[in-house]
Amino acid sequence: MSVATAFRPIPPRLAVPVALAIVASGALVLAAMGREWICACGTVKLWYGGLNTSEGSQHLTDWYTWTHVVHGFLFYGGLWLVARRLPLSWRWLIAVFLETAWEIVENTPWIIDKYRAGTISLDYFGDSIVNSLGDILAMAVGFWIASRAPVWLSLLVVLVIEVTLALVIRDNLTLNIIMLWLPIDAIREWQAGG
Repeated sequence: MSVATAFRPIPPRLAVPVALAIVASGALVLAAMGREWICACGTVKLWYGGLNTSEGSQHLTDWYTWTHVVHGFLFYGGLWLVARRLPLSWRWLIAVFLETAWEIVENTPWIIDKYRAGTISLDYFGDSIVNSLGDILAMAVGFWIASRAPVWLSLLVVLVIEVTLALVIRDNLTLNIIMLWLPIDAIREWQAGG
């Protein structure tokens, strides 16, 4: 039995509820971990553009939402490389699961402490659940665009996002990964404006 036979495409009327169940389960796990549903400021903003403040990662979208769009491109590309025989609907559900899992891991004390110790994000105390939901949605948008765009356009979009974030906020997904796992003082100084 081939992969294509074993895993038939899931129609949207089924795939969307499964994805919503994955995301809802993730939200409940985050709530059980003690994450706040919304910003402690008591409001939910569609966009929050402030940097290095206690409201960062507390609203629906912010500068780092763009890194989650890049996640979508990366998940699409990675799953195409390792599981291209799986129908797109299955790969999309896997990506939703992976992003939801990352949102849970990202909000553990261990990762939060690593961000605070290795990056300039001294005021980072984790994401609100609303922000995590926005990040998962951003990944889904990135995945959807990547599934329809030619490879060259996907690469261009990722490059534009990464360069724009580096220029505007002195951070992006690439720098975030480097500073999370192998902090470099020169990058930290540059990010701090030095």
